[in-house]
Amino acid sequence: MKQHATEAVRYFINGVVAAAVHYSVLNFNLLVLHMQSAGIANFIAACVGISASFLGSRYFVFRNHTGSLASQAPKFVVFYGLLAVMQGAVLAVWTDWLHLDYRIGFLVALVLQVICSYLGNKFVIFKA
Repeated sequence: MKQHATEAVRYFINGVVAAAVHYSVLNFNLLVLHMQSAGIANFIAACVGISASFLGSRYFVFRNHTGSLASQAPKFVVFYGLLAVMQGAVLAVWTDWLHLDYRIGFLVALVLQVICSYLGNKFVIFKA
């Protein structure tokens, strides 16, 4: 039981770091680069956040994994690509179509991503 609690804490820390990276790149894209589409800006930011998440998941969260990097990386990329599309779609609808605050849309999409990513990482990508 202690291992699961420790893993959950590490997952939370990794998620906070990856989300901070993602959000920072999103803000940079929108506020510094003045990208017109929050959906596109978010897709780019998601790619950077996904990279941070993979490294953290592989080496920090799911340390007891048995798979090789060559087997995990493609699954992770495909899975997180789908999550990025989902998150980009949520943000595009929320901000571009409904004209609501992108920061709140980011949080809504992030909650969906956290739930899906934990389940996918634990039971598919980094299963021990």
